Amino acid sequence: MATMEISTVIPARMPKGEFRNEPFLDFSREENARAMREALTHVGDQLGQEYDLVIGGRRIRTEGKIRSLNPANPAQVVGVHQKAGAEHAEVAMQAALEAFEIWRIAPVEERVSLLLRTAELLRQRKFDFCAWLTYEVGKNWGEADADVGETIDFLEFYAREALRLAAMTTPIQYPGERNSLLYLPLGVGAVIPPWNFPLAIMAGMTVAAVVTGNTVVLKPSSDSPTIAARFFNLLEEAGLPPGVVNFCPGSGATFGNALVEHPKTRFIAFTGSKEVGLDIHARAAQPRPGQIWIKRTVLEMGGKDSIIVEADCDLDAAVTGVLQSAFGFSGQKCSACSRAIVDDKIYDIFVDRLRERAKQLQVGNPAANAYIGPVVNQSAYESMLRYIEIGKREGRLVAGGHAVETPEQGYFIAATVFADVAPDARLAQEEIFGPILAVIRSRGFEHALAIANNTEYGLTGAVYTASREKLDMARRDFHVGNLYFNRKCTGAMVGAHPFGGFNMSGTDSKAGGPDYLHLFTQAKSVAEKII
Repeated sequence: MATMEISTVIPARMPKGEFRNEPFLDFSREENARAMREALTHVGDQLGQEYDLVIGGRRIRTEGKIRSLNPANPAQVVGVHQKAGAEHAEVAMQAALEAFEIWRIAPVEERVSLLLRTAELLRQRKFDFCAWLTYEVGKNWGEADADVGETIDFLEFYAREALRLAAMTTPIQYPGERNSLLYLPLGVGAVIPPWNFPLAIMAGMTVAAVVTGNTVVLKPSSDSPTIAARFFNLLEEAGLPPGVVNFCPGSGATFGNALVEHPKTRFIAFTGSKEVGLDIHARAAQPRPGQIWIKRTVLEMGGKDSIIVEADCDLDAAVTGVLQSAFGFSGQKCSACSRAIVDDKIYDIFVDRLRERAKQLQVGNPAANAYIGPVVNQSAYESMLRYIEIGKREGRLVAGGHAVETPEQGYFIAATVFADVAPDARLAQEEIFGPILAVIRSRGFEHALAIANNTEYGLTGAVYTASREKLDMARRDFHVGNLYFNRKCTGAMVGAHPFGGFNMSGTDSKAGGPDYLHLFTQAKSVAEKII
């Protein structure tokens, strides 16, 4: 990395006003629908391009390749990427270490400027990024817009939070001293994001680390490296100095493990499955020769999320909330409702209404804005079919339960509902990560809470009831990191709903909240005697 003044690279700018969430696009307006169709055509002409590793600003090609495919049309290559191996971990680490020596002392205003400029560029290209999300991971227009909007929110929110953190001081000034509290960057971090929010979560973890003065080796998911490459290019355009973020798609078993185990890796930010997250946590816990710190892990590892539906609720609102939570983005959200726990008094009518509504959900190409698009790949598709067979043995199939054939042979599964599922059944315990919902009968609110808390996870949940007493009880006893009342259990908004879960759902990292940036810093108390 060439040494340079950071301020000569990044245009200086500060936040304007208080933080506000990015407004959603209204695709019922013809100008927005037309812009989306044009973006799909424009981005469609760019599919299949090859992208380089970028380490310390240097573009690198490798013999091994990663091919990202359109899950709605698997014959269509979205992007071809270089495959970083274990041998690239050391190269990336050295580039990040060199950049860290400059970036850690850059004024916070310079780092904030990078985020704000990136947010500005992303707003200008919102429709194009929506189209990339549609092609690479199968998001319909609304889901894609929410992903892009959340990314803008993270950029704007963390920029303001970084300024707030830099201005922090001690609660008191001790007599005769000048007391200060500094939040210092940790060092070089590995950022390992998921494919299901390939822009928002990837960008959020990356820029939280960067705005606090750290440098990053970014290893995106092999199912969504093109979106990460496009965002990396946006960071460069906004003035990202070489080596501050190093773009390295690669295998988790080779490059990823080498990075996690490297003695100079200071922290790992990961979102993904419980199994991979626990493996990362275990590897990070083992000190390596030359390591002088305890590595920090920031982990978000999924959920088995429940919505409790009580007899005194607005039944139509509850059915809508369960449907949206269970089948939005084909259930491929760690926050998705995979269990509806319904009071016995309204159980049959709830199942009937849910059945009819689920059958009406359109399954098809997300480029045409179908409500339910494909699952992400062949492996996920086969997993869904296996769980459907398990569900037929464990419950009563009331909707879906089959693949949906398309001319492009995409990975489509119908919205599937199983009723009469036991609370301890596999369908009620295992994270499925697809459009399959288990409906469970409850005998009173305390029984419903006991069922909701009977998994190893604790990410999101919701309660539909008109009873303040029940809501207060849930506030106290429903053990999840994100709890919602009389609304769906998906759709956390940056700033309003800091996101992260309990138990095997992760380290309760609370992305988009006021304490998230603390996870990428270490506090230093300085006391100076007044002479």
